[in-house]
Amino acid sequence: MPRPLTDAATSARMSRQRRADTAPEMALRRELHRRGARFFVDRAPLPKMRRRADIVFPRRKVAVFVDGCFWHSCPVHATSPKNNGEFWTEKLAGNVARDRDTDARLAEAGWTVIRVWEHEAAESAADLVLAALERGV
Repeated sequence: MPRPLTDAATSARMSRQRRADTAPEMALRRELHRRGARFFVDRAPLPKMRRRADIVFPRRKVAVFVDGCFWHSCPVHATSPKNNGEFWTEKLAGNVARDRDTDARLAEAGWTVIRVWEHEAAESAADLVLAALERGV
């Protein structure tokens, strides 16, 4: 499906959306660092994998993704744009399908994948990450 035309205001708003270093991601990174965890940021967990995790612990094979509620179709906060609705439905469904494919590829390679929503508290997200690291997975 071809990308629909967008008005100037929408285009400007979308261009300001960050791909990395979002506020929820930074909050989780600060909390993990405060608790003594050291990690890599915005890194592909597997060689030749174009998909990048937000936080990576390569020795422990743990990849953390902080998913935005809109872009990854959060079951609690997802919205469906009315303008260009068909395009956005396909786009967001494709994002979710890509997420599941990424999870499967990493699991097949022996990685633990942790996905947290942007609305989750950094403290509870850090608890999940540290628990995975402690399990020695």
